[in-house]
Amino acid sequence: MTRFQSDAAVSADRGHLITEQPNPRSTALDLLDTAELVTLFVEEDRCPQQAVADASASISAAVDCIASRLKAGGRLFYLGAGTSGRLGVLDAAECPPTFCSDPEMVQGVLAGGAPALLRSSEGLEDLEAAGREDLDQRGFNTGDCLVGIAAGGTTPYVRGGLSHARSIGALAIAMACVPSDQSPLPCDIDIRLLTGPELLTGSTRLKAGTATKMALNIISTAVMVRLGKVFGNRMVDVSASNSKLVDRSLRILRDLGGVERDDGLVLLDQAGGSVKLALLMASSGLPSSEAMELLQTHDGQLRQALASQGLKLAQS
Repeated sequence: MTRFQSDAAVSADRGHLITEQPNPRSTALDLLDTAELVTLFVEEDRCPQQAVADASASISAAVDCIASRLKAGGRLFYLGAGTSGRLGVLDAAECPPTFCSDPEMVQGVLAGGAPALLRSSEGLEDLEAAGREDLDQRGFNTGDCLVGIAAGGTTPYVRGGLSHARSIGALAIAMACVPSDQSPLPCDIDIRLLTGPELLTGSTRLKAGTATKMALNIISTAVMVRLGKVFGNRMVDVSASNSKLVDRSLRILRDLGGVERDDGLVLLDQAGGSVKLALLMASSGLPSSEAMELLQTHDGQLRQALASQGLKLAQS
């Protein structure tokens, strides 16, 4: 008996999953000329947007539940293997510079850890216990949220993590690209992004990966909006950590607060680089310490802090 024959999980037939089925539009993929090949991919890449739109109700539910837990001090974890896990790590890594969030608030957990970001280690996804172990190493607890990402919905690593989350009372959110009846997942909220068969059969880094990235973009951004890290459509909690972001911060101060660049530089310095705090200082005339206290009183919500003083920004 070979090692493949002895491992039922490895040898299980997954041909019923829509992510594993051949796409009838690409049966002659290798015979198409380059222009036809590109056109076909462009046409198929309209599917992820519709898939995300169809899942809007479950995505909305996830946003509200995650935001509630994060407001109470919880954290958000993305868990996955291969492409799914890398997309989670990417989204988590982009939150601190965009929203000045604590790096601990949103975390990506990838089967195989950091080395798997650059080199494939897909075999590790078959270890169900590893999902729980990796979460335990991060101190995952009952107040936290887990988004378990598995395009085909069968990844043992992700299933193990989701089961663990449910067992301790944490919020368990599943994200997969197959119907729930094809691969049920243990979860509180079930996000299904049905992108259909891939042009390259089984290659879920394509449409499934695109839909996953879109859904994660929406979830993290919408959660940060709910947490008061956005005013209007401006990232007022942006971290002014390089020249591009300093420039963006100064333009936000100018556009929302009517503060010219030279004055904006002074305000940013006094506010420790916080655009939100600088905007409140500019509008209220309060020194940084008092403005910070006002913000904290209103849970970091700039709009509420301004309203409490009968103030509005220049462009609001």
